Amino acid sequence: MKIITKVIVKQVVTENSKKLLHTNFYNHKMRLEQECQQLLFEQRKFENKSKVSKQDISHKFQQEINNRKEKIKLVDFKLEQLDMLELGSEITEKEVEALVEVSEGSHWDEIMGEKTIIIKDNVVIRIDE
Repeated sequence: MKIITKVIVKQVVTENSKKLLHTNFYNHKMRLEQECQQLLFEQRKFENKSKVSKQDISHKFQQEINNRKEKIKLVDFKLEQLDMLELGSEITEKEVEALVEVSEGSHWDEIMGEKTIIIKDNVVIRIDE
């Protein structure tokens, strides 16, 4: 029988991976800032056309803008943390699922134990089981 188990994927921080992460975070931040600008534009447009109260429109748009500003703060924090990361350290990138063979006599603790795949510059360098 086969079952699905979780496997953690960790990345070894290198100069290249650090630059790539920085670029991804920066692009995400820029996208969020553009969304804020777009929301402000849409808010003005709705306030001029709509018969709904301007306060209601303003409140709803401000909530969305505040959500994005919070995400921007989080990205800024991640960028700060990234700058402090030392080369060679391992960071958790994601979690994936893997099929594991289970048969009579298998040790359950070994099957369900934490498994980790370590990658460096998109190459698997180690598998911890």
